Amino acid sequence: MENRIDAVYARQSVDKQDSISIESQIEFCKYELRGESCKEYTDKGYSGKNTDRPKFQELVRDIERGLIRRVIVYKLDRISRSIVDFAGMMEMFGRYNVEFVSSTEKFDTSTPMGRAMLNICIVFAQLERETIQKRVTDAYYSRIQKGFHMSGAAPYGYRLEPITVEGIRTKMLVAEPEAAERVKLMFEMYAEPENSFGDIIRYFTGRGVKLHGDTYNRGTISRMLRNPAYAQADLDMYEFFKAQGADVVNDAGDFTGQNGCYLYKGRDVAEDKYATIKGHILVLAPHEGFISSDLWLKCRRKLMNNTSIQTGRDAKNTWLVGKIKCGKCGYALASKTVKSGASYLYCRLRTDSNSCAGCGTLRTGELERAVYEKMVIKLHEFQTLKGGAAKVNPKLTAANVELAQIEAEIEKLLDNLSGANKTLLSYANSKIEELDAKRQELIKRIADLSAATVTADQINLLSGHLDSWDTVNFEDRRKVAGMMIQRVGATNERYSIEWKM
Repeated sequence: MENRIDAVYARQSVDKQDSISIESQIEFCKYELRGESCKEYTDKGYSGKNTDRPKFQELVRDIERGLIRRVIVYKLDRISRSIVDFAGMMEMFGRYNVEFVSSTEKFDTSTPMGRAMLNICIVFAQLERETIQKRVTDAYYSRIQKGFHMSGAAPYGYRLEPITVEGIRTKMLVAEPEAAERVKLMFEMYAEPENSFGDIIRYFTGRGVKLHGDTYNRGTISRMLRNPAYAQADLDMYEFFKAQGADVVNDAGDFTGQNGCYLYKGRDVAEDKYATIKGHILVLAPHEGFISSDLWLKCRRKLMNNTSIQTGRDAKNTWLVGKIKCGKCGYALASKTVKSGASYLYCRLRTDSNSCAGCGTLRTGELERAVYEKMVIKLHEFQTLKGGAAKVNPKLTAANVELAQIEAEIEKLLDNLSGANKTLLSYANSKIEELDAKRQELIKRIADLSAATVTADQINLLSGHLDSWDTVNFEDRRKVAGMMIQRVGATNERYSIEWKM
């Protein structure tokens, strides 16, 4: 213990004029040492919102090995901006008898008052970060109310072109003539009382027309018909959205029947904007609409009167729901029960557009039994191969590292937004939008990879459930399938299983 050394830790999330450099932080910290030696730990380009920083983790390992006597930082928020993480650090420092010094704030962790002051300061450090995030949110809603395009990709029938509004670069929707004509036809078809989503899908699929390279489906058509970006917004549109409880930004006199609209999610509204209008934000957009308000409102009212298809409701017909796909086209198979009580699977693409030959006569129970037997065999093979040990997935580790890097980059941009000018604000918002899209893709990939990383405890759980399958409830069967199976492709002639393990 006598040979323990002092540690200087410095962190800088991003280079900017009003942030102190790592070199300057170290110089301030060395003043506390009065000429004594130390080991330096520096993290450049990392956020303080969590502890996923390489040099900080190295410092923690050295503390746990008993090598560190004292940790010195320039300022409290250099080591942590999270009250939860900081509390854990203080507990660790106490456990290993390590002193903590903030060179500019003069804290003494050996006294109760010093520890209390530290906790108060970390609360304010976290508050500062949350305030920055709130400013970003406020900037987002401020831009919404000015008619900026903030919705990602252009809706079908439009393309995006760059424009400048109030000195800030943004994008505007411009109609694509051929696609716009198809959208008009969709509205005209649906406005007829006898036509349904299925009629529209069959019409376009039968002519080989695809939507962004993919086939049409009911959900996509429904969202398109609900989107006011297409409408020529006049006073009737204004009165409709007002009556439905929307927050309409523009005055009634601005609804002249020329511009389209943007409908954005309200700040504190949980419901989807396509399911309900109440509480969401409607603003006139700079682009021109190409669907008359009469036609748009006729379709919207028909949608409101129809019984919606509850795609998100709980499954009850088969525990393979979400896993089973048509063995011919790859589209989802749905389950239906006939009057006799027998349950069958059918291809939804064949039902929607008649563009698949279908899976034939496929009994739900027979497929479930066959898949269950394969699950038993697969688990036995896995246990024999792995010996019940945890399965390490290097792809998952790499994805988590990439996610941390993207979040750190987003954090840098968030830091830059504090006091930013219009040009910087425009760039940062655009970059954040781009990074967030990558972040969402990574989160999905990590979820998929995590599902594929099976631990010894999970193997025991799977084994127990499969051994007593007849008494296992429906939801637990779904969970077992979710842990083991990626996809089942099936017809009445054959089936194949893609495993997660």
